[in-house]
Amino acid sequence: MNRILSGALLAATLAFGACTTTAPPTRPAAWAAPEAIVAPSSFAGVHGLAIDRQGRLLAGSVVGNTLWEVDRQSGAARVLIKGPEGQADDIAVGPKGELAWTNYLMGALRMRDSDAAPMRVVAKDLPGLNSLDFDRRNGKLYASQVFLGDALWEIDPAGQKPPRLIKKDMGGFNGFEVGPDGMLYGPLWFKGQVVKIAPSDGAMTVIADGFQIPAAANLDGKGNLWVVDARSGELVRVELASGRKTVAKRLKPSLDNLAIAPEGTIYVSNMADNSIEAFNPATGELRLLTSGKLAVPAGLKIDGNDLFVADIFGFRQVDASSGAVRDIFRMQRDPELEYPFAVGLSATHFALASWFTGTVQLVDRKTLKTTGVIHGLKAPVDAIPMADGSVIVAEIATGSVTRASGPKFEDRQLLASGLAGPVQMIVGKDGALYVTEAAGKLTRIPLDASAPLRAVAEGLAMPEGVAQTPWGSFIVAETAARRLVEIDPASGSRRTVAENLPIGLEPGPGLPPPYVQTGVAVGSDGTIYMTADRNNALYRIRPQR
Repeated sequence: MNRILSGALLAATLAFGACTTTAPPTRPAAWAAPEAIVAPSSFAGVHGLAIDRQGRLLAGSVVGNTLWEVDRQSGAARVLIKGPEGQADDIAVGPKGELAWTNYLMGALRMRDSDAAPMRVVAKDLPGLNSLDFDRRNGKLYASQVFLGDALWEIDPAGQKPPRLIKKDMGGFNGFEVGPDGMLYGPLWFKGQVVKIAPSDGAMTVIADGFQIPAAANLDGKGNLWVVDARSGELVRVELASGRKTVAKRLKPSLDNLAIAPEGTIYVSNMADNSIEAFNPATGELRLLTSGKLAVPAGLKIDGNDLFVADIFGFRQVDASSGAVRDIFRMQRDPELEYPFAVGLSATHFALASWFTGTVQLVDRKTLKTTGVIHGLKAPVDAIPMADGSVIVAEIATGSVTRASGPKFEDRQLLASGLAGPVQMIVGKDGALYVTEAAGKLTRIPLDASAPLRAVAEGLAMPEGVAQTPWGSFIVAETAARRLVEIDPASGSRRTVAENLPIGLEPGPGLPPPYVQTGVAVGSDGTIYMTADRNNALYRIRPQR
């Protein structure tokens, strides 16, 4: 090829490349209506189950602060008792049809004698009040503390007498049932055993062991104790006489509880799937009543076509095009997972923040192995892993943003203090940190301390998730107003992207106002993605040009 021809070809090639280079998307004229790429589901993590005297299947949700009724044929679910009073980790039905449930995060036990009767608190100040059941022979009521305590109590159903301590330090007496003999049958979560306990003096006898994490146990009236194993996902039949174990069905991990209907159907709940399944022990048939792809979607980040969701009972990857969901971590199957409410992203790591456990978990993106956990934080609501190995952490309890670095992240550099409830953070295109504050601000924090903090926008209605568009504006979820807004960082002007959204789940008493953070992410084409904590869906909002 001669020099003139090759030069002409090079020029033509460069010209063609210039013509076909994709320009960054510009600010759209408007936005399309939100579309769910992950469908809504009931509950917000589903836990305790019970069959009442009317034959209704009842299900409890702690994070959702609600007690639900589920149709045993269709799987249709509706809220029976609203939050925060309906917050239920476990549910029990008394001999006269009374309904009792544990407010786990409130440390209280509530009852009502019928659907029309008023609710009453019959026990309080018992953190981690978890499981409960009635002795159907005499109406006595028992309840246990697990995780935030480790004790078994007799509770006065009238609420007049103080709780009577039966036994302490058992090893997590979870999901138990009172047998026809008056003994309490249930699992020891932390010891891999199922036991029976005499309520008179606390004497405990091991029935069977060798479980991974036994979460709950129920009697079938035929000499068997049915046990769900949270980590293995197994439904196990234990013969009371011999202690012999048989795996009746293999389900997914994150099983939480079960209930056995009078005709023998066993209903099993899964906190990570918002699912309830019906198992027929006579035929081995398993039927899915209701389920969801996400449990309680909160913090959200995007990388290419991959969305990463902090799902509280799991950590999920979602295909932004198809909405297909894949587990990265799952509660109890992956023991290091600590109820993630937010996710941060770097080229090499994830950072999972949990205000509930006071931790930030660092995960290698290639190996999916935990490389470190920062403990002892004051309600961390978000964290960003940085390229230099440090981690930027926002703590709502201290109103501060800190950079943690060094061995075991013990070196701490204060980046900002006096913030009015930091919630979510991103590093902007200009290299500065942008933080939403629950009190109503979007604030810019220079990481190099080159300028003071500056309010980009004020007067926002409980802002949570924040993301930056390719054209430089910020998308913020105003959860108290149930809308997304676009904010111009130069002028502070804003316009509504979408409204009347299923976001802004209310917290129970004593919990942080942001509670379950609404996550926001923006793709390279300007498409917005948003988690919805009121219905557990994930939405896509396309720009219209």
